[in-house]
Amino acid sequence: MAQKRALVSVSDKTGLVEFVHGLQDAGWQIIATGGTQKLLEQSGIHTIGISEVTGFPEICDGRVKTLHPKVHGALLARRDEPSHMEALAQNGIELIDLVCVNLYPFRETIAKEGTTMAEAIEKIDIGGPSMLRSAAKNWNDVTVVCDPNDYQRVLKEIQGEGNTRKQTRLELSAKAYTHTAEYDMCIATYMRKAAGLNEKLFLEYDLKQALRYGENPHQEAKFYAALDKVPYSLATAKQIHGKELSYNNIQDANAALNIVREFGNTPFCVGLKHMNPCGAAIGKDGLDAWTKAYEADKVSIFGGIVATNCVLTKEMAEHMHPIFLEIIMAPEFTPEALEVLTTKKNLRLLQVDMSADTQPHMQYVSVNGGMLAQQQDLTTRTLTPDMCVTETKPTDEQMTDMQFAWRIVKHVKSNAIVVVKDGRTYGVGAGQMNRVGSAAIALKQAEESLKAEGKNIHEAGLVMGSDGFFPFADSVETAAEYGIAAIVQPGGSVRDAESIDAANSHHIPMLFTGMRHFKH
Repeated sequence: MAQKRALVSVSDKTGLVEFVHGLQDAGWQIIATGGTQKLLEQSGIHTIGISEVTGFPEICDGRVKTLHPKVHGALLARRDEPSHMEALAQNGIELIDLVCVNLYPFRETIAKEGTTMAEAIEKIDIGGPSMLRSAAKNWNDVTVVCDPNDYQRVLKEIQGEGNTRKQTRLELSAKAYTHTAEYDMCIATYMRKAAGLNEKLFLEYDLKQALRYGENPHQEAKFYAALDKVPYSLATAKQIHGKELSYNNIQDANAALNIVREFGNTPFCVGLKHMNPCGAAIGKDGLDAWTKAYEADKVSIFGGIVATNCVLTKEMAEHMHPIFLEIIMAPEFTPEALEVLTTKKNLRLLQVDMSADTQPHMQYVSVNGGMLAQQQDLTTRTLTPDMCVTETKPTDEQMTDMQFAWRIVKHVKSNAIVVVKDGRTYGVGAGQMNRVGSAAIALKQAEESLKAEGKNIHEAGLVMGSDGFFPFADSVETAAEYGIAAIVQPGGSVRDAESIDAANSHHIPMLFTGMRHFKH
């Protein structure tokens, strides 16, 4: 039986020497290229240079070295096809039984700041993908290895059985085609961006975890993570404690993190249910923010999700502990806080990267037979006095509350209305089919909350925010009935004058931001 041969040519040399030592000890002959051959020879492993196999030197600064019939014929020939074996014999081609190849670091190169196109192009591998594809196509006879994590598995089978198992070769073939597909997709995306082309969309995500089920128990679901690491992401969050996240947990937690992002370093806390905030507040510290957020809606927070941009302390943990919560997210938990919270075995604790990020990434939503893509809505205008469109002007205190309302209402499902005072929510109206309906829900909730505190809504000086314009004056009239002191909305309706007139008649200052924040 002819001696088996392996062709080795890798950029990532992790674990390579040990792997090739094992092949050589099993009686395999080693063919190697360039830097791979140099490393193996320095490690005491005898190799055959690729030029000795092809009878042709490497040319064009190494761009051409493995694109040769004595390489690809040796890989692609079917051992069970006599005409293939005869062709190899007639042309003096010896079989290659294993290919160990991983590719030039194109993704890593373009990720470096300042990389030029010329530098990127030099990291486009040509021979490597060709060898992987040839070997993977002929998986029935050839073993293809592109991931150092597979070295031990392959070596164990070769040492124990003389060759890899057929099922192993099939799995490695699929893995090789995945590797080349990802590589080509990365290159295509880079080149298409440089050329200004956008009629194709390539997405690459890795499976993070299989979920027990989707929105409902009869729906299958999985959680995939993008390769790019971004802040405020569940994909890179560290779960410190608790059972696995569910599909709905992930959706809700993501919505909570998007709200937290609005407040930067200002101490803030939000309680969330079904992707809408049920209580949100800023405070002098984390405990103050949590207390206000909880007081905003003690009923809805039951079974909800809490997110804060503050280090979660023992004091905060002790206040949260008696309440049934699904998830608590923070940039950091003190050891003392963990001692308190980890006594609840099912409570999920997530440490989330909340570093500053103003770069809007693309977000994708699937629809039947298609995909929608848009930039994240990271822009929130700072309110200024010149946005006022009414005769009555807002006070500084009202401006502060309207700014808070504007940042919260942006993240409530449309039609959205929020009612706030002193940096906390008092009422949230979400997802109604008409805006006055959302206003009525938020205002009635605020009235009940204030009544529980022994206060009168008409004397509270509440501020109202709307994510979209008022198509009629009815929302302003409803607000006036409940004593709303100031309103912020985007404006832009053909009936804006009616809303302005209504606000003027009730001496309510109203701001038009000129930017809406629909959230469907």
